[in-house]
Amino acid sequence: MVGIIMFIVALVALLLGFPVAFTFGGIALLFGVWAEGPDIFAFMPFRIMSIMQNTVLMAVPLFIFMGLVLQKTKLAEQLLVSMGRLFGGVRGGLAISTVLVGSLLAASTGVVGASVVAMGLISLPVMMKYNYDKGLACGTICASGTLGQIIPPSIVLILLGDVLGIPVGDLFKAAVIPGLVLVGVYIAYIMIYAHFNPEAAQPIPRDESISRSEEVKTALKAIIPPLALIVVVLGSIFAGIATPTESAALGGVGAIILALVYRQFSFKMLYDSAYETVKVTAMVFAILLGATAFSMAFTYTGGDYLVEEWMLSIPGEKWGFLIITMLVILILGFFIDFVEICFIIVPILAPVAQILDINMTWFAILIALNLQTSFLTPPFGFSLFYLKGVAPQGVTTRHIYRGVMPFIILQVLVVASLLAFPGFFGM
Repeated sequence: MVGIIMFIVALVALLLGFPVAFTFGGIALLFGVWAEGPDIFAFMPFRIMSIMQNTVLMAVPLFIFMGLVLQKTKLAEQLLVSMGRLFGGVRGGLAISTVLVGSLLAASTGVVGASVVAMGLISLPVMMKYNYDKGLACGTICASGTLGQIIPPSIVLILLGDVLGIPVGDLFKAAVIPGLVLVGVYIAYIMIYAHFNPEAAQPIPRDESISRSEEVKTALKAIIPPLALIVVVLGSIFAGIATPTESAALGGVGAIILALVYRQFSFKMLYDSAYETVKVTAMVFAILLGATAFSMAFTYTGGDYLVEEWMLSIPGEKWGFLIITMLVILILGFFIDFVEICFIIVPILAPVAQILDINMTWFAILIALNLQTSFLTPPFGFSLFYLKGVAPQGVTTRHIYRGVMPFIILQVLVVASLLAFPGFFGM
C-alpha cells in the first residue's frame, strides 16, 4: 500500500499549493528511500538522460516558441476584428466569430493562455458593448481558448504520444475530426441559445462606410497567413514529409516570417519569445523529471500492481475501465493540471489499457478531450483565471463560472460520443 499512500500524499500536497515538480520528486525520494532504500534510484540518471535525448519532446519548446511569436504579431486582434465584421450581422455572430478565431489560434499557436487573454481583451469588451449575456460571452471565450488542447499541433498530444509510445503524427491526424466536431458543437449551441434568447446575443449594426467586398478582403488578409502556416506545419506531418519535431522547427521559422509580414518583428520580440519559451519548457521538463522519479518509486513499491488488479476487476472489462478512467481524469482535472495528469496518471493506466487490447490512439484522444475540461472546470481551471485577469469591470467570477458550465457539459457529451461511437470520429 506504500505506492497508494504516496499517491494520496502527492495529491494533498498539490492541493495545498506546493510546487508540482518538487512535490513529485520530494515525495518519491522520501517514500522510495523509506520503502526500498537509496538503491531504488540507481538508474535515475539513465532515465533523465533518455528524457533529455528524446527527439519527440524537442517539439514542445519549438511549438511553444511558434505560438509565442505569433501571439506578439497581433494575429488574434486582426482575426477577431475581421471575423467580427463578417459575422456581426448574425444573431450571436460575435460569439460565433470568437469560436472560429479560437480554432484558428489553436491550430496556429496552441498557447491556451495567449488565446484566452487576447480574446478577453479584444472580444469581451465588444460583446459587452452590444449587451451580450455576460455568461455566454465569458463561456465562449474560455471554451474557444482551450481548443488548443485538442486541435493540432497540441502540446497535450505531444506529451501523450511520448507517454503512450504513439507516433505524434498519428495523434495529430486522429485529433482533427474530434476538434472540428467540438467547434461545430460550440457554434450550434451559440446559435440555439441566441435563437431562444435574442436579447442575450443581438446582431451588431453593419458599418455602411465599408463595403461587403472590402470586409471579405480584410478578413482573407487576416486569415490566409496563419492558415498557410497551419497547412505547412500539419500538412508536412500528415504527408510524411517531416516529423513533428521538424515541422515544429518549420513552424518557428514560419512564425518569424509572419512577424516580418505583419511588420511586428524586432529583436526584442524575438528575445522575449525565446525567454518565455525557456521558462515554460523548463517548467514542463522539471515536472517530467519529478514525475519520472515518482513513477519509478510508485512502480518499485508495487503501486502499479494494485492499480492494475483493481482496474481489471471492474465490471464490464474494457468498457467499465474506460468509463471509470474518464470519470477519474475528469474529476482530477478539477484540481490538478494536464501536465501532472499526463505524466503521473496516464502511465499508471496505460498498461491496463494494453492488457484490455484498447486502441491506444483512441484512448489518447479520449484523454486529450477529457483533459481539455481541466482548463475550464472550476475552481482551478486556468482559462477562468486568465479571463478574470483581463475582464472589464462588471464581469464577476460568478459570470465566468456560470458561462463555462454549458461548455463543460458539451465537452463531456463529445467525450461520451467518442467513447460510444469511435467510428463516427474516424477511429
